[in-house]
Amino acid sequence: TFLSSYPTATSAQVLHTPISKMQNEDGQNVDLYIPRKCSWTNRLISAKEHASVQINVANVDPVTGLATGDNTTFCLGGYIRFKSEGDMALTELVRANDAKLNAE
Repeated sequence: TFLSSYPTATSAQVLHTPISKMQNEDGQNVDLYIPRKCSWTNRLISAKEHASVQINVANVDPVTGLATGDNTTFCLGGYIRFKSEGDMALTELVRANDAKLNAE
């Protein structure tokens, strides 16, 4: 037949094909799209998921109570928000991050 005359790759050839990484000469990642992960469930957030949110929470100095200018980013997927657990998840993530920052 027409298609059988073309050579096809075997599974061994496909498995041993080197995977190219999108990095520049300095070793920095230059991919056009890096998928996000939900901070609570560690599920991947697809590019077309419009129910997900990304929230920046300011870091606060424990002595003065003033914002330090740094922030911590949390991503919540639409799955958690759909189950009405977004508020609880964000509260627990911030509480765990605060405990980690105070321990340092």
